[in-house]
Amino acid sequence: MEDTETFTLLPLKMDPQSKAITSTSGSRALQEELATLNNIHRSLLTLDSPVPPPPIPVNPKRSANITKLRESGNNEFRKGRHPEAIRFYDLGLQMALTRPAWEPSGLVRDEVAGLYANRAQAHMAMSNWVEGSVDAESSVEAKKVGNAKAWWRKGRCLMEMGRLEEAKEWVGRGLEMEGNEADLVGLLKDIEEKSKKA
Repeated sequence: MEDTETFTLLPLKMDPQSKAITSTSGSRALQEELATLNNIHRSLLTLDSPVPPPPIPVNPKRSANITKLRESGNNEFRKGRHPEAIRFYDLGLQMALTRPAWEPSGLVRDEVAGLYANRAQAHMAMSNWVEGSVDAESSVEAKKVGNAKAWWRKGRCLMEMGRLEEAKEWVGRGLEMEGNEADLVGLLKDIEEKSKKA
């Protein structure tokens, strides 16, 4: 078995006219691979129709559907129907996370961060502190800066679970990322007061 840590320089040459790649190596496997590669290259050059352009970078219908699912979840949350809100956020997350790889990752991170943060809020409304904590942390992982709500929600969940030291550390990290954001400062005071009583 060949060592994967070893680099072997292969004697490859490209014909300037035909762009065919050849090798002086006696390796039969290499010759077969080069023959396949050259055949693919020739077939692309002899196509009757031009090669199709790459897909558009962002599918606007998918973006609109993700936004619609998030808004539907927000509407259900405002009506107090938290399980339904979670269902809409789940669907939005599935759609956002299955975007094709060529679409910008920054777009996916923004969509996912918002959906996880909203789903965390819905879990918190039902006192599902563990689920809320996981979703809030997932939101922060997707978008660390400019996501104060998710930092606050994870800290609040940790505080409600009685994990005060972790909550204090988490909110401290959130303050480093978000500056002196008022909600985080207030939560840190609440955690410190609760720690003194414990």
